[in-house]
Amino acid sequence: MKQYIIATLNDSHDYLQRFMAAESNIASIEAAAGVLIEALRAGNAIYSCGNGGSMSDAMHFAEELTGRYRQNRRGLAATAISDAGHISCVANDFGYEYIFSRYLEARGRTGDCLLAISTSGCSRNVIKAAEFARANGMPVVSLTGAAGSALGALATVDISAGKSTFADRVQEVHIKIIHILIELIEREFCPENY
Repeated sequence: MKQYIIATLNDSHDYLQRFMAAESNIASIEAAAGVLIEALRAGNAIYSCGNGGSMSDAMHFAEELTGRYRQNRRGLAATAISDAGHISCVANDFGYEYIFSRYLEARGRTGDCLLAISTSGCSRNVIKAAEFARANGMPVVSLTGAAGSALGALATVDISAGKSTFADRVQEVHIKIIHILIELIEREFCPENY
């Protein structure tokens, strides 16, 4: 069993090292933070969405902004599109591919921002949310796996973790990116915490 543990840790380490080695990835994180900060600075909100583990990441992102990340500070306007009542209603009445875009239609406003998360970059409901956001003046930051995805093509800034055989490596990099984005946002609005 020990060899599997070590092999998994080594694989994760190597994947992260490849991601870090590309200067374009660092630039994309910086650009994405700028988009998110600008939305908040203008008094707008950030919405986040994804499926499965990516929904958990979307929720994690939002709660760290509305709650607390490292130290106390004012809450920041972020909402994960994860309400079970909304999702089951829209899935039943309109189809699962509309669960996120319909929420943006109801709550989103021009100048708000969407953090769209999909390890494949091909999740139809996340793509529909990004399409709606772009058509309605909401910049989109996407977290994807392999570069060149349909979701990434719609994004104002796409951060592609890189090609992987399995989603777990991509998700591991996504949560690191999410934490970095939160820190950069906090450093902008609450520099005294650092």
